[in-house]
Amino acid sequence: MATDLSRGAGVLTIDLDAIVDNYRVLQRRSAPAETGAAVKADAYGLGAERVAPALAGAGCRSFFVAHLDEGIALRRILPAAWIAVLHGPPAGAERDLVEHRLTPVLSEPGQVTRWAKLATHTPSRLSAILQIDTGMTRLGLGRTEVEALVADHAILNALRLTTVMSHLACADEPLHPLNAAQLARFDELRALLPPLKASLANSSGIFLGPGSHFDLVRPGVALYGVNPAPGQKNPMRPVVRLTAPVIQLRHLEGPAAVGYGARHRSEAGRRIATVAVGYADGYLRSLSGCGHASIDGLRVPVVGRVSMDLITLDVTEVPESRVEPGQAIDLIGEGCDLDALAAKAGTIGYEILTSLGGRYLRRYLPPAA
Repeated sequence: MATDLSRGAGVLTIDLDAIVDNYRVLQRRSAPAETGAAVKADAYGLGAERVAPALAGAGCRSFFVAHLDEGIALRRILPAAWIAVLHGPPAGAERDLVEHRLTPVLSEPGQVTRWAKLATHTPSRLSAILQIDTGMTRLGLGRTEVEALVADHAILNALRLTTVMSHLACADEPLHPLNAAQLARFDELRALLPPLKASLANSSGIFLGPGSHFDLVRPGVALYGVNPAPGQKNPMRPVVRLTAPVIQLRHLEGPAAVGYGARHRSEAGRRIATVAVGYADGYLRSLSGCGHASIDGLRVPVVGRVSMDLITLDVTEVPESRVEPGQAIDLIGEGCDLDALAAKAGTIGYEILTSLGGRYLRRYLPPAA
């Protein structure tokens, strides 16, 4: 670690073994449903090139990405996997999905029509997932559109629909009435369709119970250590650790302002450590004056504003022998829980993970043999 930190950059450690363990926890909880994996947004910012093979090695066979280009990149990594593109086929790029053996999620009538038209010009019917809107009002066919599809035998017969899916809006709030309403709506709409496999549950949806599991669950953020059951003990192993070095230590001889805007003032005798991480690295500006870091398990507060490349910490309570320039400080990890950090920033763990910048030196801990 000392060699890594001597370069002056933060170090983002990603525990692939923890990701594999989290997958297996979710798999056991979802059985007998198949457990897929959402690896969109570069595996939530952690690197699909390393994460996806680790999941495949753990037995995952179904992967979900958002964009076509993500699917093409993942196909190069996983030649044999089943890969679904959640945003469906972009107009004019349908043949790219066929070329790279990607399965589109069809969410609006235009996509359905274009995919069916292409299917009539291919030797075999093209497989697809059909998404229906059950109450999130985001992506998916509504009831009228589902009824129109069922009535159009030419289009329906041209497609090889394998799965019907929807997405839960409030799965992280188990008692929210929309969960039951969406489940009922899902059953209602899929009953209009030919028999298909069904998929509804995301990470938090898995924890709503077997009634939401159906044939295929699609965990994402839980794989990467974010708590899928807020308010309860996190059942997932932490996956990321972010450390960064102190690059300057100041002993204040008198009262002084700290950081942009002079919003924080420290008294004489305080010690201020400057660390080479900022909002350009995904350490959000909203953590100004409320975030904290950890030095050998001792909590130290962020003081002053988070700037683009730097944060300042009050390390007065840490013994002088335990903090000096070059000292590693934990920003996420031991003593700095990811979900707690997100709450302090007024956001969610998803945003923290996907915001972690490209300037970190990344270290991957391999899956256990």
